[in-house]
Parts: sequence; structure tokens; C-alpha cells
Amino acid sequence: MSKKIALIGNPNVGKSTLFNELTNMHQHTGNWSGKTVGVAVGKHKNLTIYDLPGTYSLIPHSKEEEITSDFIISGNYDIALIICDATMLERNLNLVIQTLEVTNKAILCLNMADELKEKGITIETNKLSDILGIPVVLISAKKKNGINELINTINNFKSKHTLKIEYIKEIEDSIKSIGAKSRFEAVRKIISNNNYLVNNYLLDLNIKPLDSIMKSIYDKCCEITNIVVKKKKIQRVSKLDKILTNKITGIPIMLLMVITILYISIVGANYPSSMLFNFFTWLKPIINNFLINIHLPNVITDLLVNGVYQVLTWVVAVMLPPMAIFFPLFTLLEDFGILPRIAFNLDGYFEKSNACGKQALTMCMGFGCNAVGVTNARIIDSKRERLIAILTNSFIPCNGRFPSLISIISMFFIIESKLFNSLLSVTILTSLILLSIFITLIISKILSKTILKGIPSFFTIELPPYRKPSIIKVIIRSIFDRTLFVLGRAVVVAIPAGVVIWLSANISIGGSAIINILSNFLNPVGVILGLDGIILLSFILGFPANEIVIPIMMMGYLSNSHLVDISSINTMKSILLSNGWTIKTALCTLVFILFHFPCSTTLLTIKKETNSIKWTILSFILPLLIGIILCLMINMFFSLVV
Repeated sequence: MSKKIALIGNPNVGKSTLFNELTNMHQHTGNWSGKTVGVAVGKHKNLTIYDLPGTYSLIPHSKEEEITSDFIISGNYDIALIICDATMLERNLNLVIQTLEVTNKAILCLNMADELKEKGITIETNKLSDILGIPVVLISAKKKNGINELINTINNFKSKHTLKIEYIKEIEDSIKSIGAKSRFEAVRKIISNNNYLVNNYLLDLNIKPLDSIMKSIYDKCCEITNIVVKKKKIQRVSKLDKILTNKITGIPIMLLMVITILYISIVGANYPSSMLFNFFTWLKPIINNFLINIHLPNVITDLLVNGVYQVLTWVVAVMLPPMAIFFPLFTLLEDFGILPRIAFNLDGYFEKSNACGKQALTMCMGFGCNAVGVTNARIIDSKRERLIAILTNSFIPCNGRFPSLISIISMFFIIESKLFNSLLSVTILTSLILLSIFITLIISKILSKTILKGIPSFFTIELPPYRKPSIIKVIIRSIFDRTLFVLGRAVVVAIPAGVVIWLSANISIGGSAIINILSNFLNPVGVILGLDGIILLSFILGFPANEIVIPIMMMGYLSNSHLVDISSINTMKSILLSNGWTIKTALCTLVFILFHFPCSTTLLTIKKETNSIKWTILSFILPLLIGIILCLMINMFFSLVV
């Protein structure tokens, strides 16, 4: 008969790694909390294994913790296998003790045993087993040590009396009066149900029940740890953490990391992008000849080749290489343990904005792609705070916008046109990134005080130990989970966009192409914003992907009937200058690249994540409104000064 095994543990203790090892499944494992969402189920011989979401407590603060808590309290399993980080027993014992308040069908699995010797820690497992009243097994899931012993312990398990916490008299009396299925279910009711409380305080005591309960558990954790854990050397704060979480050095170093990753992604993408462009250019006449040979009308052939094919291949050639570089690099930071430090450094700023500190993580993911940043907002438990993160993610410049930003900086603000050839170019780009982060915080604050009122929710920031990532897994995961996901959605919208762009450039009304008519119509608005009609129309037609905004702009200025690739910065600058560009135009364009409506891929993702037209429309309007206001301010400033 199959045994049901419930895996429970704090985030980052190797729970999903053990699940994958036992079931040969490839459950996603990330080195920061909130990555495992939902309940994964797998098989190991006669065992059915449930991988529950990571939780710090059975007193839930989030949807994921509630799933785990309800599952454990339900008792619908044969064994609760509690996974702990052996190197951090005191902190992990909190969940162990709470679980033992629910069930005596438990086994304690101390993972990462291979790190104990390195840190000078010894755990007396027999003594720990006697105190808790449950079997205790030391393993290393990553190195596959102790797995057989764990399986034998599961197969031969017999429940017995386990440790119980003694709370203060008032709580013990309340537990008896409630009559719940387990002590901990009664504890949860005491905390949440005012029938047992007066104004959320214990009768005759000036103390909140949660504080009293958690103090009793914490004291027991300390007591047990002092008995069973022996340390041969003093545990010191990581030297790296002293730098990365320092108030002075932390944020500048994190910003430098992001800029370095972006630089590597953009510069490193040049060669594969060029190869893709050359391949698509070589393939283009072959496809054209094939369509001619099957006797398609010339207008249809031109539409498919110079419209759909040209836009589609441009999007693939420009988007794929930088994303294929950025996401693996970013995932390496994630698995190494850097991302929790970013959240730690920015948590205070987001708290002041009445938002969640986890928004820092979704914001950073937006540098690769805003659609991925929106999807990753799932790690935020509060619906209000998740919406704030989704609505503001497009304020962060994605990989598709950086080539345009760098090109304009190089053409108009740097004497030499080589990318990142001087400190000034890096300073300008960094200033733009800081501006986008600042606007994100400001708008988050405004949203939290108006249509999304509320206070920041509680969440625990865990700083896991630094661990060496698995390079192969990182590459596979980042390509399939992120790069191909985004590219697939971009391709879907690029095809109809190619049709629209071709039609606007090739259909004439009264002797003028539609693209010229539209740009002339938009020109008065563009002038007010310090731009022009061609620039505004380029952003509108570039709705499918930010990467094609500049090529459409060149097509409009040169009156071409299809997208053109101009690789020379000097040639591009000459075209822009001849069409009236100035420093003011360049500056307003930089700001508008930062703040305009999200691309179609991001909007589709927002619609899917929120399941709401209202929030999707607002996510379109918000950044556009900010871009308009900033451009008006810049134009007004130049009008007064110059």
C-alpha cells in the first residue's frame, strides 16, 4: 500500500531538491523564498510524495503558507517529513515544534549535513530524537548522501508520543475550551478568533496571544539547540554580507552588478544578433523566390516578405540573443543567493512606499523583460501589493530598450561614439536606471494611497547561505522558463504588426504614404513633447516590441517601404540631425523610451496575470502619462533657458 509523504520545510532548505532526487522529477528550485508555489506530487516506489510550499510557520502570512498549514492540519498523509537546514537548526526548529503540535506522524530530516563539518558544527541526533520523540536523519540531498537511510526510516516508521509545548496558563485553558482536532489548530483559532480574546489581547494580560505563543516556541527552540548542537568555532557574519548588505556599499554594488549584466548582455549579443541577421538576410530571397514560383500575387509576396518576415525576423534577431545572455546571468545571481540581498537592501524603500519588499525582485527581473517581471509578481502574496508591482514594472527599462538608450547616448552625449567608451556614458545610463527606480517608488506610493490603499504586508527576508549554482540547470531553466516564453509571445504579436507596418508604409492616400500622413498628424503633439510625429508614430508602430522603434524611425525619416538596418552610429546620427534632432530631442526621446506604454507582450501578460481589462488599461496609461509629463517639463525648460 502506498504511503503518503508530506514534505514540509522553510524555503531554501533543499526540500524541492530532495523531492526531485526521490521522484526523478525536475521541480524548479530557486535560492530565495517564494519560488515553490502550489503542491507538486511525485512517486518513489511505494511512496506518494507531496512537495508543499516552503513556509516559516503554520501560522500563515501568505497564500502559500496557508496551503501548507491547511495540508498539515488536515492530517491527510501518513508521514510529515520535516526538512531542515542542519546548519541553522535553531531557526528551523520553530516549524518542527509547530508541526509536532499538529501530528505525531513526523520524521525530522536534517539536510545539508555536508556543510556541518565545514562550519564546525556537531548535532547529537540521538539526543535530538529523544527530545522531539521522532526519528532524526542526517542527509545531503545535493550530494545524495543519507537518502537510503531516510527511505528505510520512512518504511519502518512507527508513531509515538512527541514533544508538546507548554504555553502560559491562559492559553492552555483556551486550548482546552476550544476542542479543536489538534493543539495547534486551537492555537490558530486563539490567534484569529475574537471569541477567545478581548480586543485581540489575552484576558487579564497586556500581551498579544501571538507574541506569547511565539515566545514559548522560541524559548523551546533555544533550549533544544543548546542541548544538541555543539559549535567548535564561532559563527560569524559572512564577509560578503558585510559588504552586500551594508547601508553604504550595498545598493551601489547591486546597481553595478545589474549594469554589468546589462553591458555583457548587450555587447555579448552583438555577434549572435549579427549572425541571425545574416542568416535571415540570406534566407529572405529564397523565401521570396519560392513565393514567386508558386505564383502568389506580387503585392502579397511583398507583404509577406518585406512586412511579416522582415518584422518577425528583426524581433527574433534583436530579442533572442540579449535575453539568452541576460536571463542565465540573472538566474546565476538568483541561485547564488544575491537576490535576497537585493530585496534586503531595498525593502525599507518599498516599505516607505507602502509596497512589498519582494517587488525589488520583480523590478530587477524587469531589466531582462517586463513580461517576465510581471509574471514573477506571483511571489508577492498580497493582491494589492502584487498589483502595484505589476502596474509599475514597465517603468523599468527592459533589454529591448537598452540598445536604443545606448545608441542615443552615444550619438548625442558622448564625444566618441563607441559604446561605454567613457565614464560619462555609464553615468548617464546609471542616472536613467536610477530615475526609473525612483519613479517606481513614487508611483507605488501614490497607488497605495489612492486606488490600492493599504499598509505593507509582513514577510520574512531570508538571507540564505551562498551556494554554487548548477550551471547546466541554470541555462536550461532560464532558456525554457523565461527566454522562449517571452520570445513566443513576441512572435505572436510581431506577425500582425508586420502587416500593419507594411501597409502604413506602402499604401498611399492622395499621393502620400499612410505613415507620412499619420506622422504629420502627430507632429503638433510631438513638437509639444519635444519630439516629432515620426518619433511618436515609431513608438505606436513599435508596440509589438521595443527593439523595432529605432528601425521604424529610420524607415520613416528615409521614406522606405520596409525596415532598414543601419549599423553605423555616425550614419544614424547624420540622418537624425538632418531631420531636426537636437540635444533636447535626444533627451526627450531617452525619457520617452523609459516611460511609454508597455509592449504588447507585456500587456498580454498583464491581462493574463490580472484577468482584468481595467488593470491592463491602467498599466498602459500610467507610464505613458509619466513620459508625457516629463517630456513637457524638459521641453518647457529648454524653451525658457535656450
